[in-house]
Amino acid sequence: MQTTDYDFKFDKSLIAQVPVEPRDASRLMVITRQSNRIEHYHFYDLPKFLESGDLIIFNNSRVFPARLVVQLSRTGAKVEITLLHSISPSIWMCLARPGKKMKAGDKFEIRAKNKSILGEVIETKESGAKIVKFDKEEYLSDLGVVALPPYIKEPLADPERYQTIYSNTIGSVAAPTAGLHFTPELMEKIRAKGAKPIFLTLHVGWDSFRLIRAKSVESHTLNSEYYEISEKAANEINSAIQEKRRIISIGTTSVRLLEHVAKVNSEKDLPLKFITPGSGWADTFIIPGHTFRVINSLVTNFHLPQSTLLMLTCAFGGRDLIMRAYTEASDMKYRFYSFGDAMIIL
Repeated sequence: MQTTDYDFKFDKSLIAQVPVEPRDASRLMVITRQSNRIEHYHFYDLPKFLESGDLIIFNNSRVFPARLVVQLSRTGAKVEITLLHSISPSIWMCLARPGKKMKAGDKFEIRAKNKSILGEVIETKESGAKIVKFDKEEYLSDLGVVALPPYIKEPLADPERYQTIYSNTIGSVAAPTAGLHFTPELMEKIRAKGAKPIFLTLHVGWDSFRLIRAKSVESHTLNSEYYEISEKAANEINSAIQEKRRIISIGTTSVRLLEHVAKVNSEKDLPLKFITPGSGWADTFIIPGHTFRVINSLVTNFHLPQSTLLMLTCAFGGRDLIMRAYTEASDMKYRFYSFGDAMIIL
């Protein structure tokens, strides 16, 4: 497959810069695979498409304040760094902008709120990422701010709008944005319909925004993301699989997690136990041709061209149908990306 097969053109003014209020007032495109039908609703209409017995899978990861501005001791230059993930105590993988100003061996200080952290660049990776050591790691969350995606240029008045209402396990660089549409009232309507919310954790990394540079899709690899699945959640999911009840994923992150665990377990020849509880690192790259073992339906936002998230959506919904849906969304002025509108693929 060619990366350019997942390109599309649209008016960049459709990139949502601020979230809608209330959260569930965003639009909802309803795509039915069996009939190739596309319909248009609002997100608060979601319960209309749910059934009693459905399992709704949410990612409860919470975004941590990953962006910091540092001043290099060697040159005095200011560099913006974004924490990606902890490698070991006090050692972090980071992105730097402008990265060329920050070299291995550079030392710096971060100072704010009567606190300061000293840091040192240990290594620059081939990808351009930096390995950085901090002397007071416990201050990082106090001195950093939430890192909004690069395509959002407007400042966010309320940082909580880039968190889902059910987020409670800190560790993501980016929000699982399909969940941003949910309100407490909508969650109650889902329960009243007889659908059951289940919460898992996958800490989202920057791959959500990284375009595929290789010409061939198969040449691309995903960075691993840390996950946790409780025994209760695993049992609920396995029961739904065995009873052939629908499992609806809220967002591509939950899809990646469940399909990764199911794929690994299938290779271990576990006949009925599709999902096992525990923690680990997920790196399954889902592209068209993937065999979906767990998910029956998907709620997701409109993603970047040539992104892994768009490819996952095409893998689930079918490339032709999803690309037609994107064209229709553009024509009908849907809002795109993290703060944009959503679709449900049935």
